[in-house]
Amino acid sequence: MNDDADAFDADGRLDGLSPADLVAMLGAIEERLADAPLAALSEDGLLALLGAREEARRKGAAVDAALYVEISDRGAYTRAGYNTMHQLYTGALRLGDGESRRRRVAAASIGRFTEMTGERREPAFPCTAAAVSEGAIGEAHVVVIDEVMDRIPRAVDLAARDKAEELLAGAARTLPPSALMTVGNRILAHLDPDGTLADDKERQRQRKFRLSPQDRQMMSAIQARLAPQLRAEFEVMFTLWAAPGMNNPDDPDSPFGSADQPGLDPAVLAAAAERDDRLLGQRQHDALLAMLQWVNAQAAHARPKSLRNQVVVSVTDEDLARQAGVAWTTTGTRMPVSDLVKTAADCVPWLAVFSTATGQVLYLGRAHRLASRAQRLALFARDRGCTAPGCTRPFSQCEVHHAPEWQDGGTTDIDQMGGACGKHNRAHGKNPGDWESTVLTDGPDKGRMAWRPVGADGPWIVNPLFHPDKIRTGLDVPEAERTPPPVLNHRLGHTDPPDSRTSGDVDAATESGVERLLRQHLAA
Repeated sequence: MNDDADAFDADGRLDGLSPADLVAMLGAIEERLADAPLAALSEDGLLALLGAREEARRKGAAVDAALYVEISDRGAYTRAGYNTMHQLYTGALRLGDGESRRRRVAAASIGRFTEMTGERREPAFPCTAAAVSEGAIGEAHVVVIDEVMDRIPRAVDLAARDKAEELLAGAARTLPPSALMTVGNRILAHLDPDGTLADDKERQRQRKFRLSPQDRQMMSAIQARLAPQLRAEFEVMFTLWAAPGMNNPDDPDSPFGSADQPGLDPAVLAAAAERDDRLLGQRQHDALLAMLQWVNAQAAHARPKSLRNQVVVSVTDEDLARQAGVAWTTTGTRMPVSDLVKTAADCVPWLAVFSTATGQVLYLGRAHRLASRAQRLALFARDRGCTAPGCTRPFSQCEVHHAPEWQDGGTTDIDQMGGACGKHNRAHGKNPGDWESTVLTDGPDKGRMAWRPVGADGPWIVNPLFHPDKIRTGLDVPEAERTPPPVLNHRLGHTDPPDSRTSGDVDAATESGVERLLRQHLAA
């Protein structure tokens, strides 16, 4: 690191320092701030410090966007063994999906991407970019502005869109994100008061139906924006399947199916409706469940050998016996065993005990490339989902992955296969930027598939997301067996265990250089 006085110009500003030097200084400043005597400040001083720190934090969003753009434009994420920026941010930086998406939205909104001609284009939202650079607004404001701008119909002319972005950026300087959304809704109402500018293409562009991850109670929220046709279909279905008395899981005498089905006794339905004390939202929830059970049952009969159209559940015999605990489905859903018992009540269950006592063929050698149904069931019971590190794709969205690859002599045997989603199955290869995999033969994760970037000499990495009960915190592992957590090696472009320099032992000369730069800058 450059640690001489020449790093500053006559005005005391930083000059001649690399981005890495500047980031090192930021880290040293944060350490100094953590130990700063905040108790010595007055109340006014504390409030002023809070405002200044938030302004500095918001300015950092512009740097984050520029870094995102540079890595994306140059495809540098492939050097670390990832196929997309989202994988890099969630895998290497361990950010959540939501935070990774916010970084992407911010970069797309205020970043200056490179044109095919090599020139830098202006930010998509120039007024927003200027406000972020000044520290006046943050990433949360940018996300709201992007959402509002995305909802403006395409028929609105460019001048009106630019004016809307200018108004939103100006309002964001004085309002929190929640209030900014209110302003955005008013702008949208002004631009299209009658809703006549939203044509079929616009509605199709905005359509979505997305299940959010399960919370601690195993409940899931839904993010939806329904096109008129789907809403109409929902309304017809709810009218018949969510009628009072129909499909009530708490009433054993409640009729199943549609209220207009042939043969349904009106007196039975009337009696069930009299007993029904569910709210409208609960009746519609139960109607949707009944409808999907019926649809999935028809699909299972049509394609009996597929696991993707059937509810297949992995559960221990102990939990099943006491009707307690949590089971896993092939789609990645956690289901209370008590609900599993209800689901299986009207089904012909599959009971698979994967041991030497079964008659199932789990070893096919080179006779067949495609895995059998029994092998897929066994892999689901073992893997539950994609085995690639950090991947959240459930087993229903996975392919059977050979390790080694089939073309390299791999066999279709249970101890040489694992679940892998299509993206990670295609990411397997022998070139830099690809991943390699193996089934571990020893250690605490014996029998599980592990991955690492091609050329890496670090440890094999397993995916712990589908086996939270097997995550080892390090406290229960003997010190001699502990493996340092993998970190991104930016020089080699792969994942390596940290050395002493990256695990906290900072070189004394570098530390003193940082401190000297700080003192020189503060003195200036």
